Amino acid sequence: MFVNYALISLIILALAGSLRIVLGPTIWDRLLGLNIFSAKIIMMIVLFSVIMGKPYLLDIAIVYALLGFIGIILIARFIEWRGKI
Repeated sequence: MFVNYALISLIILALAGSLRIVLGPTIWDRLLGLNIFSAKIIMMIVLFSVIMGKPYLLDIAIVYALLGFIGIILIARFIEWRGKI
């Protein structure tokens, strides 16, 4: 019962993050929205792993988190340096 409420709230919060991506007035707001959306997806994968009892999904969540972090850093540097990498 608690898991259903947690999953629904994570979906609502992920939609709020995607709203920040679409409506963000600056590129930094959109990048923050992308980071929030990514974090909520990771939480959903972990919660799904606990529900289904499949521990290999935790490995997928860890890899997704690392790739998301590296991606956000690279995009932020690209924006900051105005495309000169």
